[in-house]
Amino acid sequence: MVGELVFVGLGLYDHLDISLRGLREVKDAAYVFAEFYTSLMPGFTLEDFRKITGKDVTVVSRRNLEDESGRMILEKARDAKVVLLVPGDPMIATTHIALRLRAEREGIKTRVVHGASIISAVIGLSGLQNYRFGKSVTIPFSENGCISRTPYLVVAENKARDLHTLCFLDVRAEENRYMTIRDALEILLTLEEKIRQGVLSENKLAVGIARAGSEDVRVKADSIKDLMSFNFGGPPHSLILPAEKLHFMEAEALIALANAPRWVMEMSK
Repeated sequence: MVGELVFVGLGLYDHLDISLRGLREVKDAAYVFAEFYTSLMPGFTLEDFRKITGKDVTVVSRRNLEDESGRMILEKARDAKVVLLVPGDPMIATTHIALRLRAEREGIKTRVVHGASIISAVIGLSGLQNYRFGKSVTIPFSENGCISRTPYLVVAENKARDLHTLCFLDVRAEENRYMTIRDALEILLTLEEKIRQGVLSENKLAVGIARAGSEDVRVKADSIKDLMSFNFGGPPHSLILPAEKLHFMEAEALIALANAPRWVMEMSK
């Protein structure tokens, strides 16, 4: 076999976020695929991407990658160089790890060209310190009225360990549904009413980030109550639930970088 599958990260916002190394891989590929269901890139268009690469791109769906196990991509990668374009950093989503493992099992060489990750971007924009983050969690839309308890339990565990929680908000790209910060906070408060561990309340601090990586990024720290009425604009949105205590530099950063109210200084150690 002489083929290979290269996972290339697109970054966070538009066609200009791809790295020079990633651009070279795309130009050298025989086939280029892309998925946009794991995350939204608000400024990305296939037309703009084609102008800088000269390549046609085949967009694949969740069904192509998950239900069909990426078969259409793997078949091409047996004897040709194939690039799969992925929003953000390629190996953050488990669906891409699964595809890479399937390729390796079938004798197809794989490589990764990394891109800017929403994880480092959101943490950096907030001003909170990276080493104080615990397990991250996705807040999913409710299914048939049922709400997953997992996000609440992860936040509770992290707070008990004096750690911050990064929450990814559900994306249903094929349904054009993108969870907002307000949606996520309403779900968490609903879970508080059901589980009642005293983890969350309207007066607790939260940090919302919208459109990380774009020129009109919006970062705001405030009480959950006030954050729910704040206008963050369009997706994608991310949410951070900080620990109960902040390092004094974190409190200062939230005020300077996230327009937090002065009372956050009272949370500093």
